[in-house]
Amino acid sequence: MKRHFDDELKNLNNDLLKMAILSQEAIYKSVESLKNRDKNLALKVIEEDKKIDELELVIEETAINLLALRQPMARDLRFITTGMKINAELERIADLAVNISQNVLELSDEPLLKPLIDIPKLTLIAMGMVKGSIDAFVKRDEKLAQQIILSDHEADNLRDVIQNELTDNYIFKDGTTVRRALPLLLIARHLERICDHATNIAEDVIYMIKAKVVKHHFEEL
Repeated sequence: MKRHFDDELKNLNNDLLKMAILSQEAIYKSVESLKNRDKNLALKVIEEDKKIDELELVIEETAINLLALRQPMARDLRFITTGMKINAELERIADLAVNISQNVLELSDEPLLKPLIDIPKLTLIAMGMVKGSIDAFVKRDEKLAQQIILSDHEADNLRDVIQNELTDNYIFKDGTTVRRALPLLLIARHLERICDHATNIAEDVIYMIKAKVVKHHFEEL
């Protein structure tokens, strides 16, 4: 019986890793579609989100069944409940990649307002934070999870830089640029929100490892 339970936990873990890979691919493809003005790639991200939604439901059902039928305790209980939270965060990350792709479609027939410099930088931060948070989950690495949480301010700062440049240098100076600037503002916001979800995952990982809640308590890191 114990071995069967261990296999079920392993399957849940593998599905979460699959979900993480799909979500990271969605981020990458959405920003690549922006950089390359690739409408087809943007549409592909939107279409492939159905697979992610389906996997989210599978993971949720698996976790609920494990809680109901196995009545896990202590470490196993924290793993399953953390897995449910991570599953939800990854689905939201994928949704934000869809939002980016939809913004790309708005821009696809317009010339770019400016060269893309800071948005690709923010993308690298976002992808690094998502990967790092999942690595912390896989390795049960509390220190790595702490690093992810503490690095979120970098994403916030870069989001502000992008926002200030687009508003001060373009929108306020020339109202005709709004149509091309607004999707870029939203993309920066979506990327920063992805970083927030990665931070949430890292916080959940620390709870899973140490049974310690650090959300809203950064001074304890």
